[in-house]
Amino acid sequence: MPRIAILPGDGIGPEITAEVIKILEVLRSGGASLEWHTFDYSADSYLKTGKAMPDGAFEELSSFDAIFLGAFGDPRVPDSAHARDILLGLRFGLDLYVNLRPAKLMLDSLTPLKGMTLGDIDLVVVRENTEGAYVGAGGFLRRNTPEEIAIQEAVATRRGVERILRYAFEYARTRRRKKLAMADKHNALRFVSDLWYRLFQQVSAEYPDVEARHLFIDNLCYQLVRDPSQFDVVVTGNLFGDILSDLGAALAGGLGLAPSANINPETGRGLFEPVHGSAPEIAGSGEANPAAGILSLAMMLDFLGMADAAASVESAVNSCILAGQVTRDLGGTLGTSAAGDAVRRAILYGES
Repeated sequence: MPRIAILPGDGIGPEITAEVIKILEVLRSGGASLEWHTFDYSADSYLKTGKAMPDGAFEELSSFDAIFLGAFGDPRVPDSAHARDILLGLRFGLDLYVNLRPAKLMLDSLTPLKGMTLGDIDLVVVRENTEGAYVGAGGFLRRNTPEEIAIQEAVATRRGVERILRYAFEYARTRRRKKLAMADKHNALRFVSDLWYRLFQQVSAEYPDVEARHLFIDNLCYQLVRDPSQFDVVVTGNLFGDILSDLGAALAGGLGLAPSANINPETGRGLFEPVHGSAPEIAGSGEANPAAGILSLAMMLDFLGMADAAASVESAVNSCILAGQVTRDLGGTLGTSAAGDAVRRAILYGES
């Protein structure tokens, strides 16, 4: 029986997580073998204890088959120390080197681009998740003086780059179009991006069945807005992938529809979260869109080998979008709980 650790987090995180748990309960009542436990690691607990997580928490979370995060971030913790320690700590500590962020248009009217229809936007950003500019290498000199210097170093290893490229090519093989684009900036970033470019050339030669191309990151952003239909799988580094995936989400209907998975395919570890963040400005208002959290749950179910349940959840979200049973950011009138209930009904009765 898969065991799931749930960390609701901050801001709208607990509201989103409540709707995700509704879906888990529906699936379990329908016969799915699922077990979950909720952990109250949040800004509230951090401000009380001074710790993002208690001693032994990482080891305990590591024992679960998957982890679901609602969202982390709170203005009372201005340096986001607890969010960084939890999210990046789990990504790095569990070596979750693959970050999958799909962007799929489910309704023509949701994209800001003219002339785009269903099928034109259906891509996945495969983001390297444990290296790059997010490793924390760097520092300050003469901080808070007029001569202050800040240094942030990006780190890339041959092992790290090669394994994410190979994962992306293997993933592209499972897709209908079997197309892959790699983005770097080796014309300006002569060391880290050069390693990416050289390894891309080497690895792509081993996958003649995948149509592979290279673009500089600025050109890829331009091409993504000009014609997203040309892209299927996009693989890139940590920072570029973070930016690209938000752009893809905007083109497909917004962050309220943007799920993500952080996985290690070799160890079978996985962490799943909506991309939208904690949005403290709307926390408690009932306005938050639960779709990204529910779609992240679908990705988790698929990762756990529950493909039918995953398909059922994704189909239910899609049917609610088509029926207009959605929150205001997608043009509907529902609040967070009502939108979650609509998905639950769609799973139970095939209606929205």
